[in-house]
Amino acid sequence: MAEQTPALLVVSAHAGDFVWRAGGAIAAAAMRGEKATVVCVSYGERGESASQWLAGKSLDEIKDVRREEATAAAEALGAEIEFLDMGDYPLVESQEAVAKLIDVYRRVQPTVVLTHPLDDPYNGDHPAAARMALQARVLAQAIGVANSDGTFPSKEDIIGAPPVFFFEPHQPEQCGFKPNVLLDITDAFPRKQAAMECLPAQKHMWKYYTDLAERRGVQVKRNAGPNLGLPHETMGEAYERYYPQVTGELR
Repeated sequence: MAEQTPALLVVSAHAGDFVWRAGGAIAAAAMRGEKATVVCVSYGERGESASQWLAGKSLDEIKDVRREEATAAAEALGAEIEFLDMGDYPLVESQEAVAKLIDVYRRVQPTVVLTHPLDDPYNGDHPAAARMALQARVLAQAIGVANSDGTFPSKEDIIGAPPVFFFEPHQPEQCGFKPNVLLDITDAFPRKQAAMECLPAQKHMWKYYTDLAERRGVQVKRNAGPNLGLPHETMGEAYERYYPQVTGELR
């Protein structure tokens, strides 16, 4: 069988989450020449746009701002982006949203999926997006499950079983996040930094996630062993793998 073309799919609850949590992974994939697709289930227009509300903007105007910012951030990372506009605070799980995600899975044919952890006591939108992402991943594998337009997929449309990685939440200890994958994003970090700067409404996050990348970079070096020659300024991101790894060799 021919090897599947690498494709990264990121399911983000809000229009900024993918930048802070997985910007390095997205940029690294794009720099390798792989296709990277980000899906924002909502714009984060109600819960993560306080400055826009205080400025007196309307709901539609705020959505436009978030769309423009997130689109610029995705471009900086080298990714494609699309928006489902399912609303936030709360993001309500629905079969409509799952059906839209099934379509995305079948179109993108991801070899890797990134999304939120399943627990976040500070923001229920995040686990809601993750649950729908996981449900859609399973349903997109079933040839008997119709597309959102009511048509049934061909054999080529259904997906395999891409591994799922949860990216690091803002308060990992409170979310039960236990990273078991550390990703070296040193070369990709300038793109992540440029993407963060596309989100001026959350400028306070720029330093937080730069500092976090530095700390995770220290752990990348510590866990990589002495022979990789990683630079002193190694930057990293942390992930938690959800499904077991399948391998013919332990290493």
